[in-house]
Amino acid sequence: MVFTTPAVRALRQRFPDAHITYVVEPAAAAIVAHNPHLNEVIVAAKKRGLAQLWHDVMIGRRLRAGRYDLAIDFHGGPRSSLLTWLSRARLRIGYDVSGRGWMYTRRIARPRELRARHSVENQWDLLAPLGIAPPDRALFPVEMMADADAVSAVAHRLARAGIGDADRLIVVHVSAGNPFRRWPIAAFAALIVLLVSKDPTRRVIVTSGPSERQAAARVINQARVLLHAAERDRVVSCGDFSLGELRALLDRASLYIGGDSGPLHVAATTAVPIVGLYGPTLPARSAPWRAPQLIAEAAEIEGLPCRPCDQRVCVPGDFRCLTWLQPDQIVQAAERALARAG
Repeated sequence: MVFTTPAVRALRQRFPDAHITYVVEPAAAAIVAHNPHLNEVIVAAKKRGLAQLWHDVMIGRRLRAGRYDLAIDFHGGPRSSLLTWLSRARLRIGYDVSGRGWMYTRRIARPRELRARHSVENQWDLLAPLGIAPPDRALFPVEMMADADAVSAVAHRLARAGIGDADRLIVVHVSAGNPFRRWPIAAFAALIVLLVSKDPTRRVIVTSGPSERQAAARVINQARVLLHAAERDRVVSCGDFSLGELRALLDRASLYIGGDSGPLHVAATTAVPIVGLYGPTLPARSAPWRAPQLIAEAAEIEGLPCRPCDQRVCVPGDFRCLTWLQPDQIVQAAERALARAG
């Protein structure tokens, strides 16, 4: 979803007087909730069985009543294809996917192979029939606007945790639910120890998704055990952050470190320097999409013949694209990013 926001800006520039609506599921609604280029956000709730179908038919009736001229399906899944078709928009653009391509009036080829081409550029192909120029990172960056309530809530939580204006805040995002995105917990803990021990003004906040909450707690505990007693309070536990709160937190941060997942791309909507950990994916496809002058470092194991992969089966069996990454390598990238940021 973050990768669709450059296209949203491009559509607004191409059709400045249009009424633009974004249909989104609840989990990611915060990404576009305050997007200034949109007139309306429709949240399509997740339900079960026939209740889901009925709900989608109702959304389709709402879209049809809006008499939309154009519908673009950036997702390409069964549900989004159905909603695009139900809109009855005169022009319906989507990928030429097997079994569902007939739902669109204009089908765009989507190669099945994994290409070293950025996801934003892949999605931009859907704009080609509209006469929109190729994407430019500086002119069409990813976007997610800060929510005022989230900014206030995060400021309160940081103050309560004893983090002051003089502290340099580093956000480390733990992703452990998917083995193809899982950097070892011990490696995360060692990384935090190295970061904290280099500068007494640094404070590290460990974040995670709901399914990685226990892994994040283990990272915090292991790091604190490895640190000297006087340094342990520099690893801060602030609980869970919603997407909106994470966005607000990153505005305050001096550095973000994390794997190629949603939070990294939320970070890309801010000016925070980024260190991305890339395993089965390539920076060429998933690097932060924003102005070139903003700082982003990529940590990866180059030269592996199995990269990129479809993340179904690890051919070597040891997930070496991530497990071979060493904390020292990440620290070096972090120090380069911090030095460039001044």
